[in-house]
Amino acid sequence: MSETQTMATARIAAAAAPAPGTGPGLVKRLRVTTWLPPLIAFAVAGVLWQLVAITNPYVIPTLDAIGASLVSDAGMYASNLLVTAQEVVIGAAAGILGGFLLAVVMAEFQIVERAVMPLVVVVMVTPIVAIAPALVVAFGFGMMPKYIVTGLVVFFPMLVNSLAGLRDVDGRALDVMTTLHASRWEIFRHLRLPGSMPYFFAGLRIALPLAIVGAAVAEFVAAGQQAGLGSLVTVSAAQANLPVTWASIALLCVMGVVLVAALAIVRKRVLWWSDGEIVAR
Repeated sequence: MSETQTMATARIAAAAAPAPGTGPGLVKRLRVTTWLPPLIAFAVAGVLWQLVAITNPYVIPTLDAIGASLVSDAGMYASNLLVTAQEVVIGAAAGILGGFLLAVVMAEFQIVERAVMPLVVVVMVTPIVAIAPALVVAFGFGMMPKYIVTGLVVFFPMLVNSLAGLRDVDGRALDVMTTLHASRWEIFRHLRLPGSMPYFFAGLRIALPLAIVGAAVAEFVAAGQQAGLGSLVTVSAAQANLPVTWASIALLCVMGVVLVAALAIVRKRVLWWSDGEIVAR
């Protein structure tokens, strides 16, 4: 190998080498700094929980009592979890779809927004606890009132975020498409819809945890079928069965964490072109 080739190879190797302070060591440290702080926080919270539970056994149960309840009555928890999950999936899907479709209509026709938005605000500020019994009277004692309550809880954040995204378009791109005589459908398909996706996922980050809250609240206040984790919380609390109460609450929390984590994975794959998060507003 000539001296020129040797120097060129050395320069290529130097350029390919990781910069000082980078490389696997830094990646490892970054990963540790990502998972270690929440791990420490959960460990401290667990220790404090145990201390309070041991000194106040009639306030909260110990973690081992909660775990024993989950293991001994796994079938009961699984069946109630499936009921709540069904309410979340069906109710949230209806609320998300309805909120997005109404946002599309409002973005295209402002007169619809001026006419409908005040009514939507009135419905959203009405306490869900007050609406649920009326829904039971209207739709019976089945699952329908719970679906409606869950859908109403997620409807408003999806409507607001989707509407903001559909209207937050690049003015220059819109001018170009207008100059090229693009149709309303083409502008929506190629400009408004892709641009609204960060806002749509920001709305989902709010709506999915709220869907679990809505399903639990619906089970609290909507009479009828005594099934679901929310109903299990109500019944066990009335019986002063603290392990079952807190085990049910823990399962609701786990369900929310799983939904948020799955959403983060989907968002990363769908919005690979987006640099940052859009804050819901």
